[in-house]
Amino acid sequence: MTDLLYDDAEEALRASVRALLTAHAPLDRTLARADGDEPYDKGLWTRLAGRLGAAGLAVPEEHGGAGAGFREVAVVLEELGRAVAPVPYLGSAAVATRALLRCDDTALLGQLAAGQRAAALAVPVAAGPDAPPPAVVVADGPVLSGTVTGVADALPVEVLLVPADDGLYAVGADDPGVRMTPVVSLDGTRPLADIVLTRAPGRRIATGEAATRAVTDALVAGAALLASEQVGVAQWCLDTTVEYVRLRHQFGRPVGSFQAVKHRLADTWVEISEARAVARHAADRLATDHPETALAASLAQAHCAAVAVRAAETCVQLHGGVGFTWEHPAHLYLKRAKSGAVAFGTADRHRGVLARLAGLPGPPPGP
Repeated sequence: MTDLLYDDAEEALRASVRALLTAHAPLDRTLARADGDEPYDKGLWTRLAGRLGAAGLAVPEEHGGAGAGFREVAVVLEELGRAVAPVPYLGSAAVATRALLRCDDTALLGQLAAGQRAAALAVPVAAGPDAPPPAVVVADGPVLSGTVTGVADALPVEVLLVPADDGLYAVGADDPGVRMTPVVSLDGTRPLADIVLTRAPGRRIATGEAATRAVTDALVAGAALLASEQVGVAQWCLDTTVEYVRLRHQFGRPVGSFQAVKHRLADTWVEISEARAVARHAADRLATDHPETALAASLAQAHCAAVAVRAAETCVQLHGGVGFTWEHPAHLYLKRAKSGAVAFGTADRHRGVLARLAGLPGPPPGP
């Protein structure tokens, strides 16, 4: 078993990302952006991906990346979850990068690693790694036509990785044959889009089994690394709530001194500690290409998604009246947690995957 504790380099990376987010992604700005016409923060993405080099952490040095790994990507995602940062890091630096690594597309990998371009895998946000969605895009030579609905992290990117009936294609997001329509979604910091391709030119980067493996592995990576973001969401909710109940007084004493409040926060702390271990395990298995990576990813989503939701609900409820207001950021975390609970497959779906991978009997048939 690899040591799942954070090493010095990972802690230094965390400090750098947190400092960047504190300076350039304060929650009041994120609140305002979520209600505006430009939910994604392009300036923050430029600083994170280009200047800090976080987009290339999982890309080998020979392809222009940092040559680190997905453990480091997971650390960045923890901090992005803690700040509910509106950047396409999960979709580009994790999911799309994993697909390109499987395709050995070195040119596009280098551009993503340098922060020059961002990419998104054009599949519905709820697509799970156990059964990738059937291709709904048809290739006619080098041009593609079809519709993909509910794609996350697609609106701000320059490249779409599109699974088609005869392979995986790279398509320019600003091509005249590509139309992306924003979808009203629960999480304003990670909006969805419907993508319509009308004879859009594409470059085929994988065919046959290689294309299927690239898409499946990308979805596994998404499920595994989303867990780290969920841990970051849950940790902010706990930290903020603990601070609030220490300062807020009712009946002449701090709210946090009441036994029911203390017990609920203690339970949340235990759940987050467990979730962090599960998420670190998934990130480590992904980083080492372990044979149990798919199992670890499903375990992470089966466990961490619910932990993030419960922590966010606790945050809203223990903040009392202010926690239910639009001006307080608690609702951003609850929405991110709830939307994350369906991304890359629901917890129930991943429990079914776990049963199959572990050789356990499935649920009994219904009446």
